[in-house]
Amino acid sequence: MRLIMVGGPGAGKGTQAQRLNKALAIPWISSGDLLHRAIDANTPLGQRVAPVVAAGELVEDATMIELMRDRLQQPDARQGWLLDGYPRTAFQAEELDFLLDEIQQKVDWAIWLDVPKDILIERSLHRSRSDDNPDALQRRIELLYERTIPILDYYDYRQRLLKIDGYQPPDAVAADIRAALAGQ
Repeated sequence: MRLIMVGGPGAGKGTQAQRLNKALAIPWISSGDLLHRAIDANTPLGQRVAPVVAAGELVEDATMIELMRDRLQQPDARQGWLLDGYPRTAFQAEELDFLLDEIQQKVDWAIWLDVPKDILIERSLHRSRSDDNPDALQRRIELLYERTIPILDYYDYRQRLLKIDGYQPPDAVAADIRAALAGQ
């Protein structure tokens, strides 16, 4: 199965992705983790994206597309994957489809974890990530509404969108995701 987890910072994408990773035995590919590993290792990519990530901005499309191109062609991703944090823009969603056409794959479902804005802020401020400072967090939420929400229409039009109420206990969210996937 090939899934995309979509939601704002603090929506529970990581929590739910981890559960799906175990349940479906597919790699969980977190764009944030890939970027933070590059930053922590001080790679050329990490040096280039560190100030962008720290400011709460989106890493440029070309960089993210190349990062995902490399990752999705690794052997463990051949039979399925779960993307967390990518795509973040309609352009990235289209580019992902072009890449998947090349490697003869397709997205099965984009899972939207719908959580109210004030709850996203509250949850994110209680995390311990260095880029969860109030200014960067506010910017990431602005970008969610400006650039990420439009991809919901992209996947809905293709009948590939599952809308899940993310403002409930994690077990209930997980149960709703499992039920939605089973019912499709």
